[in-house]
Amino acid sequence: MELNLQEALRYLGGGDRPPETLRRLAEPVAQRLTAAIRPRYCYRVFPLTRQAEGYVLEGTGVTLRGQTARTMLSDCRQAALLACTLGAPFDAMLRTEQARDMAQAVLLDACGSAWVEAGCDQAESELQGLLPALYLTDRFSPGYGDLPLSLQPALCAALDAGRRLGLSVTSSLLLNPAKSVTAIVGLSHRPQMARVRGCAHCTLRETCALRKGGKHCAL
Repeated sequence: MELNLQEALRYLGGGDRPPETLRRLAEPVAQRLTAAIRPRYCYRVFPLTRQAEGYVLEGTGVTLRGQTARTMLSDCRQAALLACTLGAPFDAMLRTEQARDMAQAVLLDACGSAWVEAGCDQAESELQGLLPALYLTDRFSPGYGDLPLSLQPALCAALDAGRRLGLSVTSSLLLNPAKSVTAIVGLSHRPQMARVRGCAHCTLRETCALRKGGKHCAL
């Protein structure tokens, strides 16, 4: 598992061709982070039933409604839930950096985002290895497209993520610890060509500072 430094630089607003000075500043921060903290993750596979109101993850009480779920899961009979976190140690590390050097804290925060995504990538790779006959869709998360953040508590409960990873959901539906992700991955017997990642499907498209500057986060 490797931290994608290019992705971290995009989070910092560096675009597709970030300045070399920014890369030199971020590299030691990424190295320090990856030496100190490893992403932790868990996942479970559920049968998927299509009903009038949406796609139901059997045995969980979770219904995935809306166009994003329809686009991603229309050819799937199963779906995997996954969660990944850098845990409380990253939050403590970031607070310490914020008190000492805000510029370094910004670099650390971006590297943390890239590092938790690397954990999600690793979880997907394991899932693909366990299910070699199936094809994975892109992963998608609450808050992306029209999939609501209100799903967070139910997804965490279905994964038992509180016990397994120490995850909780705040009253504003954010994950705690902060550098944590939940996601859904459809599983199909046919190759999946649909892609929902991109500015056109993002709920932040109207307010995103990157997009206003003519850049993107590459998600």
